[in-house]
Amino acid sequence: MIKIEGVLLVIIGILLFELIIFIHEFGHFITAKKCGVKVNEFALGMGPKLIKFQKGETLYSLRAFPIGGFCSMEGEDADSEDNRAFGKKSVWKRMLIVVAGAVMNILLGFVLMMITLIPNSRFASNRIAAFSDVCTSSQFLQVGDEIKSINGYGISTSMDLNFALATAKNNDMTFTVVRDGQTMTFDHVKLPTSQTKEGKEITHLDFKVAAIENNFWTLMQQTFLQTCSTVKMVWASLIGLITGQFGFNEVAGPIGMTSAITQATAAGLQSSFWAGLGNLIFIMMVITVNLGVVNLLPLPALDGGRLVFLIIEAIRRKPIKPEHEGWVHAIGLAVLLLFMVVISINDIIRLFQ
Repeated sequence: MIKIEGVLLVIIGILLFELIIFIHEFGHFITAKKCGVKVNEFALGMGPKLIKFQKGETLYSLRAFPIGGFCSMEGEDADSEDNRAFGKKSVWKRMLIVVAGAVMNILLGFVLMMITLIPNSRFASNRIAAFSDVCTSSQFLQVGDEIKSINGYGISTSMDLNFALATAKNNDMTFTVVRDGQTMTFDHVKLPTSQTKEGKEITHLDFKVAAIENNFWTLMQQTFLQTCSTVKMVWASLIGLITGQFGFNEVAGPIGMTSAITQATAAGLQSSFWAGLGNLIFIMMVITVNLGVVNLLPLPALDGGRLVFLIIEAIRRKPIKPEHEGWVHAIGLAVLLLFMVVISINDIIRLFQ
């Protein structure tokens, strides 16, 4: 029975991954159509075409390898005399088309987050409700305190709280709380810790937080706040990678993500099929938000890189030559692919270790 459930979750996982790709490309597609841009092909997957059909001016195709997709617009990467070419549209319309994919990914993250929260009878808040019998933080904190930040990381949801604790490098933290309407900051707050089998130190809370009852309004509120927390978590992780807070070994590529999805889903399956499905949907939520945020980074070959060129065009009131922009994106794509190869090799080494 567990094997059947496991296979079913694998199929659901593949479909969710394809949904993430589809929703990104659909964002570009539908915005391009609304802005009057001619779309030559809308493809899900890469490689040889398995299924294709023509509807109007657009070729729709399903390709062999489920590792990506694309929305090919007229005049996107080269000059075109067609009045409906991408390059013929105003700068602000092209900006909308470029960012639409990432926005759709984040909106999908909102929907997936809501699905994971619906079964909960209550949500965790950021307000201290009670301390454990043995605690150290009560020297500084009190029942009723609303936690606003830990080590400078803003806290509004339980996800923020968990991320702040997970990334704390030592058990000597700075808490900022609101107490009786006043903002107070406490340094050198200590929490209990334990060690994993790998020797990694884990920080634990020594207090409980107040519960929020699940109803329509709190569900909407928590879905919005926790989706924002996910965006903030992805952004903080990227900054931590650049500043050296996180090491290269903590970066995961497709192989590492697959391993993480498998482990989380298997852990949930030990409880029930629905727990496994919930873990799977949660990770897919993180992935789609991650894709949305990363795609907006101002790097060549990404949507954010294209947006930078459009901003430059808007400022100088003159477009950059398509061939020059094409060279930049081609070099960026080569670097990105090389980076992915290195990460994948690192993922494989970690699997064997």
